[in-house]
Amino acid sequence: MSSLNLQDQLTDRIERLILRHEEVKRTNALLSQQVGQLTHERDQLKSRLETARNRIDALLDRLPEEVPVKDVK
Repeated sequence: MSSLNLQDQLTDRIERLILRHEEVKRTNALLSQQVGQLTHERDQLKSRLETARNRIDALLDRLPEEVPVKDVK
């Protein structure tokens, strides 16, 4: 009877381990999906930042080199 009890305990532990493994696989899949979404969002933001930088650089290029200072009295 003792070996049967040990076998039942092992069976129970293996079943719990299998369930835990499936949970971890689902969690990993969700996290991988989130990483993909965040990577895409990051790339979009980097692109928008680069566009904004280019626009600012173009505006700066249009400014005169030296702005005369008016003497206010």
